[in-house]
Amino acid sequence: MASVGDVFTLIRELRDTTRAELGQLTGASRTAVAARVAALVEIGLVAESVPAPSTGGRPATMLTFDADAGVVLCVAIGISRTRIAVCNLAGEPIATSDIDQEVALGPDDLMPDVVKRLDVLLQDVRDVPVYGIGLSLPGPVDRDRGCSRDSPILRGWDRVELRPYFDDLGLGVPILLDNDANAIALGERGGELQRLDDLLVLKASTGLGAGIIAGGVLQRGASQAAGEFGHDKTPAAEGLRCRCGDTGCLEAVAGGWALVHRLQQAGRDVRHMRDVVELVHAGDPEARGMVRASGRHVGEVIAAAVNLLNPAVLVVAGDMAAAYDVFVAGLRESLYRNATAMATRELEVVPAAHGDHSAVLGTAAMVLDEVLSAPAVDALVATRPSR
Repeated sequence: MASVGDVFTLIRELRDTTRAELGQLTGASRTAVAARVAALVEIGLVAESVPAPSTGGRPATMLTFDADAGVVLCVAIGISRTRIAVCNLAGEPIATSDIDQEVALGPDDLMPDVVKRLDVLLQDVRDVPVYGIGLSLPGPVDRDRGCSRDSPILRGWDRVELRPYFDDLGLGVPILLDNDANAIALGERGGELQRLDDLLVLKASTGLGAGIIAGGVLQRGASQAAGEFGHDKTPAAEGLRCRCGDTGCLEAVAGGWALVHRLQQAGRDVRHMRDVVELVHAGDPEARGMVRASGRHVGEVIAAAVNLLNPAVLVVAGDMAAAYDVFVAGLRESLYRNATAMATRELEVVPAAHGDHSAVLGTAAMVLDEVLSAPAVDALVATRPSR
């Protein structure tokens, strides 16, 4: 028989429903449905409302998922900027804050500031419970231990467990971690692309990575390293040293850090890929040429993934997406030349719908899928005092 959590899952998916409809969908008796709904109303996850009367008699009470019954905390850590948000239970940001700080010095330098910012943001939502915390990091992660793992760009973070930093908040809630490209993929699929089961999301920024959704499921890989295509070898980078310490990596010619480095060597005043994008928008021919070439190199390498996965949509996210037209002009040039006609015949290439908010929205989706799952809600009803 459908549990309280199963009934909640239906209400969350349907948005507005009735007890009678839930009975039809679950096969449960009216008494059983009423008891499960009562438990959900008691803990605040479901709200009841009575629509205006119609001429047909007494209207049925509507049941709605109450997205304002709690919040989740989201932290999207980037190389030079960390975005923090408090989101409601529908994954919609209520309050946000940015920390413009390099991650190179390690978590002890950044994480205490992250926790302090979260504590400040929480001051306005103290009357609702916190259900969970989501984190995203660049590069490979160990989701079980909650840490960066063997990342070529976060050496000071390697194997440092991040959950203990949140102990000072005293929340005692689940804390989930994932790679930033995976988070972006989840964030992008939460919008208009929700109907699609096969997406390839490129994060083209300081570094390069991909989030892969195949068959409606986020693919993390056997060692949670799926999508790390930035260190694929390419003839265009032969002999060039990558920041990972190897040579010949795609990032050495197409990563944002490589473009910044080359412009700095040419005497240009740039510190981050965002500065390069500003030059692109100003019509700077050198910056435009570099960004287009970056897209062309990425297209050459990612064509194999398009052939292998046959995605319906290729989403371009990250700082390069702010120079979308220039970057994608290069990407299309090589992608369609190197991928098969069958794989690209119906392929759409689109910019990230949520811009630089995608990772935050994705961390929210990641946490909500866990803490609002049917088993989690069943456990909540069994152990949590009613409001």
